[in-house]
Amino acid sequence: MNLFARPDSRDQAPPAALIRMRAIATGLLVAMAALYLIARSLVDVHPLFGFVRAFAEAAMVGGLADWFAVTALFRHPGGLPIPHTAIIPRNKDRIGDNLAAFLRDNFLVPGVVARRMRRLDLASSAGRWLASPSGGDGRLRRGASRLAADLLEAFDQKRLGGMVKATIGQRLRALDVAPLLGQALEAAIAKDRHLPLLNGIIRWAGRTLSANEHLIRAMVHERAGSIMRWTGLDETLANKIIDGLDQMLVDMAEDPGHPLRAKAEEGLAKLAFDLQFDAPMRLRAEAMKLEIIENPAMQNWLDGLWESARHAMLRIARDPDAGREGKLGEALHQLGTTLQEDARLRATINRFARRAAVGTAADYGDSIVRLVSETIRGWDANTITRRIENAVGRDLQFIRINGTIVGGLVGLVIHSIDLVL
Repeated sequence: MNLFARPDSRDQAPPAALIRMRAIATGLLVAMAALYLIARSLVDVHPLFGFVRAFAEAAMVGGLADWFAVTALFRHPGGLPIPHTAIIPRNKDRIGDNLAAFLRDNFLVPGVVARRMRRLDLASSAGRWLASPSGGDGRLRRGASRLAADLLEAFDQKRLGGMVKATIGQRLRALDVAPLLGQALEAAIAKDRHLPLLNGIIRWAGRTLSANEHLIRAMVHERAGSIMRWTGLDETLANKIIDGLDQMLVDMAEDPGHPLRAKAEEGLAKLAFDLQFDAPMRLRAEAMKLEIIENPAMQNWLDGLWESARHAMLRIARDPDAGREGKLGEALHQLGTTLQEDARLRATINRFARRAAVGTAADYGDSIVRLVSETIRGWDANTITRRIENAVGRDLQFIRINGTIVGGLVGLVIHSIDLVL
């Protein structure tokens, strides 16, 4: 029974196991009532029927008391507004608050998270599962997948997506991007990895020149004198300019030692140095980064990134075997093997997971607690009551059965003591 799926107003039929156990508990209570009536009418026939009557009488009391207790959890017994009944629907919000407080006090305290994470070897477990996902308990894997999918669907996606976007935005704002760009560009230049980019710029310039020849001709024609226009020299001059520019781009593309290429590479090298060590350039890069982050298009992209990630996680959670097919499956298998063999990599991943969990608890623990509490507050009380009853009601019916039997045994003991005294 899925307690975490988003509730709705649709009635949910009790599971067959609950109906069966409820019928057994009720039938046992009815049987004790019938047995009591029979024994009461025959009590004068033989002393043994006194024990039967005592057993049945006490069993009825125990069964009725436990029926009242079990029913009072979910509704008013007999429809009567008896105080301190219908406990779950009346206290739904308080239950949510207490659950949220329990999560905060026992799971989302940074110190508690750190202690628990130190005892976990997540990297080894992940490595074993990635290398051999078909091994182990398949029911556990399927159950974990269903639980992950239910949790992803249960929470308020707008708020959860906002938390993810805010986290990414904060990390991007805190990132000093200029030195990273400078180091990346410097490394690319050192290994000639910038050449495809430079060649691409040259090809783009050539295509742009071809597409805008008419603009150059019009500009030369407008600036030429009347004599040049009358003699047609403006057209000749425009052709020479276009041909010269086109030939220059061809030479730059074919000659790695072309002076203009050298100037471009010198400019890229200076840019890499300035991004790392020039304060004004770093400030400009920081300002550009913040402007990009605040751009509505970037915010929309982050929204789409979260939605894409959530849908991908849901697909994998609902069908974990499908995510292991093809190249992705091979890569995951290789990663699992590496995790099992490389102790340093496992230690690094475990340390990262521990720090990430502690940081999440410290930074977002209160937000997660509020999310749980407010989500439960938004659930429909009757629907949640039915779902909880369907999930645990079968076990609660055993309380009724046990109460009937134990009550009858107590009645036997009391009747025996009464005869002795």
